[in-house]
Amino acid sequence: MASDKVIHITDNTFDEQVIKGKGLILVDFWAEWCGPCRMVAPILEDLAVEYEGRITVTKLNVDGNQGTAARFGIRSIPTILFFKDGSQVDQVIGALPKSAFKTKVQQHV
Repeated sequence: MASDKVIHITDNTFDEQVIKGKGLILVDFWAEWCGPCRMVAPILEDLAVEYEGRITVTKLNVDGNQGTAARFGIRSIPTILFFKDGSQVDQVIGALPKSAFKTKVQQHV
């Protein structure tokens, strides 16, 4: 199952998992009630499988982790931030097709 490739993170684990992480890490800022977030989730799960060993896909629920969302100025969800070796290098806001996410991933891996 693809969802076991996606790491759920919190305000408390963000720095350890993302800022100190190596390679390309995608952070999906989402919420249960967000319809577009539910549309993006399977795309990110597919990418986690397709690029296994090359990228890490994480999810941060903004409802329970408002500190990290505020820290990065998240104003709308879904917002997916791309980090490479601890530095933010890109972002995608909204529900885009898989091809758009693949293009971004390929630019940074």
